[in-house]
Order: sequence, then C-alpha cells, then structure tokens
Amino acid sequence: MDVDKTSVEFQKSLIMSQFTQPSLRSQIQRMKTSFLQHPEFPFGDLLPQQWFERLDAQAGNYRTKVFTPMVTLDAFIKQTLSADGSCKEAVAGVWASQVEQQLPVPSVNTGPYCKARQRLPEDLLHEAVQVSGEGLHAQAPEAWQWQGYNVKVVDGTTVLMPDTPANQAQYPQPRSQKSGLGFPIARLVAMLSLSSGAVVDYALGPYRGKRTGELSLFAPQLDSLSAGDLLLGDRYYCTYGLIAVLAPREIPVVFQLHAQRKVDFRRGTHLGSKDHLVQWTKPSSKPVWMSAQEYQALPATLSVRELAVGGKVYVTTLLDAKRFSKRAITKLYGLRWVVELDLRTLKTELKMEKLRCQTPEMVRKEIAVHFLAYNLIRAAMAHAAQRHRQLPRTLSFKATVQLLEAMKTQLFDLSQSALEALLKAIVSTPIGQRHRAAQPRAVKQRPKPYPRLAVPRKIACQQLVAAHNPG
Repeated sequence: MDVDKTSVEFQKSLIMSQFTQPSLRSQIQRMKTSFLQHPEFPFGDLLPQQWFERLDAQAGNYRTKVFTPMVTLDAFIKQTLSADGSCKEAVAGVWASQVEQQLPVPSVNTGPYCKARQRLPEDLLHEAVQVSGEGLHAQAPEAWQWQGYNVKVVDGTTVLMPDTPANQAQYPQPRSQKSGLGFPIARLVAMLSLSSGAVVDYALGPYRGKRTGELSLFAPQLDSLSAGDLLLGDRYYCTYGLIAVLAPREIPVVFQLHAQRKVDFRRGTHLGSKDHLVQWTKPSSKPVWMSAQEYQALPATLSVRELAVGGKVYVTTLLDAKRFSKRAITKLYGLRWVVELDLRTLKTELKMEKLRCQTPEMVRKEIAVHFLAYNLIRAAMAHAAQRHRQLPRTLSFKATVQLLEAMKTQLFDLSQSALEALLKAIVSTPIGQRHRAAQPRAVKQRPKPYPRLAVPRKIACQQLVAAHNPG
C-alpha cells in the first residue's frame, strides 16, 4: 500500500512539473557545475552569462520544455566525453537527469534531441571555443609561462566523417580513393595554449583544393594572437609572410627552418657558434593565403635569428642571444610535440578522428562541441594544478574525465572537503613519469578477417541479394 502511494505521489509530482520549468540561470548553473565552473574558482567562469543568454535567444523557439538550448548543449558536450558517444546514450542521460529533478521527462526517441542540436548556432559554438580557450590561456600564472611569454602552438591534422552526399560535396575524399569506397575528409588547423592545453582557435576546410592548406586555414586565426604571446610551430609555418605579419605586432616566433631555405652561418651578424642574425628578403611571389594589398604592405627585408643545434636549424625573432640562449630556444621547440599529443587526445579519447554527423553544418558543430568539452576539462585540470602547485601539462586528461564522470551525480551538492578530495585525485595521476621498456609499434590482437569492400556498399548489397536469388 505504501509503495502504491509513493508511486502515485511520484507521478503527481511529474505531472505538476510539466507546468514548471527551471529558470535560465539555474540551467546555466547546473551545466557549469558539472565541469567545476564556479565564479569563485580560478578558471571557473570561462563562458560569461551574456554568451548563454545569446545562445538561449538564438537557439530558442523550442517546442519542448525538455530540450532547451542549455539542456541540449550540456547533453552534446557529455556525448563527446562518453565512451559510447551515441545520441541514444545522450538522450538517456537527459532522461535520467529530468527524472532526478522531477522535471518533464522526454521520450527516449533521439529525434527531438537531434533536431535541438541542429538549432544550436554554429557561430556561437565557435565563439565559445575561442572565449573559453583564450580565457584559460590568459589566466595562466607566470610559473606556467616561458620566460615571460605565454606560448601558443599551431598544428594541423585531418578528420573523417560519414560518407554522405552532403559531406562528400563539401569535404571530398582523396582522389586516390575510388568513389563510394572512401570517406569525406577535412583539414583542421588548431592553435592551442602551451601552458594549459586549451584550444584557443581553429579552422576547418577541405583536404584539397585552392586555399585549403594549413597556412590558409591558419591566417584567420592570427587575430587570436596578442601582445605577450609567442607562436611556436613546425617548419611548415616558417615563411617570410607569416613572420613579417607578426613582427610589427611584437609577437615573436620559434620555428624550425623550412626545408626549402638554405642557411649560411658565414653571413650576417655573428652571435655564437652556428648562431647569427640575418636579413631575409621579401619573396617575389605572393603567398596564397595573403591578399595583394597585405603582401604589398610587407617590408622589403626582415631581421631573423638562425641557430643550429644537433644538425637542426631553428628560426626565431627573439634576437637577444644573451636573454634567449640557444639551449633555451631549442628546449622550447622540443615542447612543440605536446600539441600533437593534444590533437591525438581529441581524436582518440574524445573519438574525433571519425565524426558522426551526416551534414557539413553538423560536422562543424560537432567539432566545436568537442573542442568546448576539451577546454572545460582543461579548466578543471588547471584549477587542480594551481591548487596543488603543479603544471597542468603533467596531469592526465583521461583520468580527469573519468573522475568527473564518476562524480557527476554528486557535483551539484559537493561539500568543500569533497571538492578538495576531487582536486587532489585529479593531480594524483601524473603523466610522463611512467617507466617501462621500449615497446614495439605492434598489436597482439588480430583484427577480424573481413575482406575490404571493392565496390560501394549499396552495390555490394545488390550483388549479395542477386547471388541469393538467382531467379
């Protein structure tokens, strides 16, 4: 009898909840709390209230009280962090949260959720990545910086997506692959903070075609560099145009010398053994990523510093050899590889190597939400690192995700002692200190011996049906 009474009361509470809806402020607070985003925390208010209000205004007009813009974004972010990564699991998470709060309970059908995701504005999601990444980067303590500079690292990678006509039209597969047997591919160039690991800016484009190279995709991101920053990149970015654009803005660079450039240490101003200042001359041809007016405004010559260590030549606009020694610069360049680990984390741990969405617009939103989720986790790591006087780069991203996932139901009412325990747990899993013998690049488990498709799947299915029904 008591059980039946409890059940009736619970159903009544659900019916009554249909007429109440959490305020926008409480929805925002719930989403931020799940990522340790509190205004009183360092790195705890990366997305301002005004951004959420704009999101609610632009992604409004929702017909259901369940999948509001805040609920949808929160589910989308958690979807990128989950091991399953499916819309079904995301909807199940919303269902469980609504039941827990005695709010309107959605159907487990994924249709309303997928439609709600489509209403999220693409430009605001991109802006959220920029705002959160730059906020985390700008708040980096001096101990996390390099000789007074806050370093940003740039690198490129590629991502695959489902083989749909819309995706193929905008991000065509490589020409080396037969039609129907490959996957649409996009080139992605991202700029990350060396101190915190956050994504500061990014750009996406086709893998082939005019103005699809890494420099062309990186050019719009130059506005995300400001005084006090230092740009670090591989030899691909070592170009006259890029260095000349950044020099007047007092943004130094450290690159490895481009393979097409030759160095002669007998020339220029001698600074030390295989270390000199030299004048580069403006090339006669305009870079693809630069307009004619921008190219015309470049200076005729450019002072750079070339230095060689261990058979490799580096280029920098840090011209003071006493303040910036060869060893310090090469050691800094050695840290460039961490951006490749960051991109690997995004592609493996967050399953971004092959995306799920069926249209180019949703693919771009999916990437933006991946980056936003990544930045929010990095903010939690930065808070724990500062609290325990460690460097964020020494902490495990995956372990932090696992801890937040395990604590997700307790985060909304976390005591100070529990919070301290969580932060201590985050810093208790350092990386880069594991000692084991060198491992071969090979796997023990054999893949399933399925043959590869030689024709598009649709044709293969037709052939299979014809083989089983010869009449």
